[in-house]
Amino acid sequence: DMSVGDHVGVRPLDACGECPACERGHQHICQNLDFLGLDTDGAFQEKWTVPAHTVHKLPKSLPLDHAALIEPAAVACHDIRRSRLQQGEDVLVIGGGPIGMLVAMVAKHHGGNVVVSEINEHRLAMAQKLGMDTVNPKDTNVAEYIKEKTGNKGADVVFEVSGTQPGVDLMSDAVATRGRIVMVAIHATKPEVDLFQFFWKEIEMLGARVYEPQDYDDAIALVANGGIDAKELITSVQQLSDIGDAFAELAGSPTAMKTLIQCSTLNS
Repeated sequence: DMSVGDHVGVRPLDACGECPACERGHQHICQNLDFLGLDTDGAFQEKWTVPAHTVHKLPKSLPLDHAALIEPAAVACHDIRRSRLQQGEDVLVIGGGPIGMLVAMVAKHHGGNVVVSEINEHRLAMAQKLGMDTVNPKDTNVAEYIKEKTGNKGADVVFEVSGTQPGVDLMSDAVATRGRIVMVAIHATKPEVDLFQFFWKEIEMLGARVYEPQDYDDAIALVANGGIDAKELITSVQQLSDIGDAFAELAGSPTAMKTLIQCSTLNS
């Protein structure tokens, strides 16, 4: 149902369709997954040809700069769906970068009582502005803080989004008995995990990798209908000709979250 002139978003995952994961219907974790723009050329150009099955129609009322946040928001929607979060559950998000912040926003939208653990003061302030409770592990024992807030229970769901060893240590300390931990971050090195805690508290760990078509559609609805205020994550919009400055901003600014690149003359 696509027409010339429609606004669309690209779910940039092209699966092989033949591996065991694809045969079981889990194309997003295809063993030969082609991530468009990473594994093949894609971004930073005005025109781009993509497989038809990766395209999702967007409401024309949705500004395109807001629409640029749909892809990372889809990651958060998948993470929340994997967690089986229930309204009223206590949630700890470890790491308040762009993905962590979106996880916190989607969890709050679904009724979670959210705490964000982060060391960057700008990100802590942003989380507070968005209505989340926050804690800085440099100043506070986060596990004890969570237990105090939850009547010594711990967090029902913990999202590890920091990609750090301290984050991994915290996740099993702060989670409740029979709680769920969702691994969101990509760890550069193999972390050490306290498996005794998993045995003792019967903790459940869930991996969460990218997203499925349902998650992308859910993200479109959340961003378009104001369920999450994704525009708060946009640090700046740079022209394609100034892309060097955009990367410098991301690399050097402690306040940078999402820097967008205007690749065409199409206005929102």
